Amino acid sequence: MSQTSYLVGLIGSGIGPSLSPALHEREADRQGLRCLYRLIDIDTLGVGPEAVGDLVRAARDVGFDGLNITHPCKQLVIGHLDDLTAQAAALGAVNTVVFEDGRATGHNTDVTGFAASFARGLPDVSLERVVQLGAGGAGAAVAHAVLTLGAGHVTVVDALPDRAAALAAALRRHFGAGRAAAAAPDALGPLLARADGIVHATPTGMAAHPGLPFPARLLRPGLWVAEVVYRPLETELVRAARAAGCATLDGGGMAVFQAVDAFRLFTGREPDPARMLADISELAGSPVPATENV
Repeated sequence: MSQTSYLVGLIGSGIGPSLSPALHEREADRQGLRCLYRLIDIDTLGVGPEAVGDLVRAARDVGFDGLNITHPCKQLVIGHLDDLTAQAAALGAVNTVVFEDGRATGHNTDVTGFAASFARGLPDVSLERVVQLGAGGAGAAVAHAVLTLGAGHVTVVDALPDRAAALAAALRRHFGAGRAAAAAPDALGPLLARADGIVHATPTGMAAHPGLPFPARLLRPGLWVAEVVYRPLETELVRAARAAGCATLDGGGMAVFQAVDAFRLFTGREPDPARMLADISELAGSPVPATENV
């Protein structure tokens, strides 16, 4: 492969703390490549999420090779792309855009990233009854991943009831009737009392959105908790869940494995997940143990 220099970026809100630039640039350096990874923060630019189309066009016009897309633009970006992979189309969410031959193609590496992280970090937990909090772009991806991993039933909870209902309906169409349902936030307590685990897929807990997504009193031993937020690695939810005796999965593994897949799409090169797991552990200042099967 002749190309050795790449220009990529991340579009989203409040992304200053993102470790994506370091993950991609470090792995590129180790492979003898030059990768410039730029943050395109809509908050810093003073524009709304609806500007994502203009930002994607501008990035393509100035010669970017690709983009990552994060909250709150993963769904809005779809209308501004030329093509979607089957998985991105099924999800209705894009987190990676590749520019090639003047066309912008949307991919979703969140599904495979979360699935790889979950299988690695919570390999033996029960998946019979799962609650998911959050039905946005990340939520669509992780719900698909959890059902692909064999979850019996997923209940989607979101502050926007229509969004939760739409995701649950899409999941039923894809995985079969009886595999998913929607519920309002005020049902979270009773749901968690019966659940095997909860996946948290909202921005709450990010550096720009601190706090707990629900009261800590709803946590209990025997309930596993999987977090999507990775910066900080130990969110308030992960900390509270560990204190309550829950098995936990932080968002670091998903961040790495989705980046592994995005790096491959951007460069055509095969990245090393173990090295990137070590990177995020160092960069975030909290251990993300490597295992033999990464």
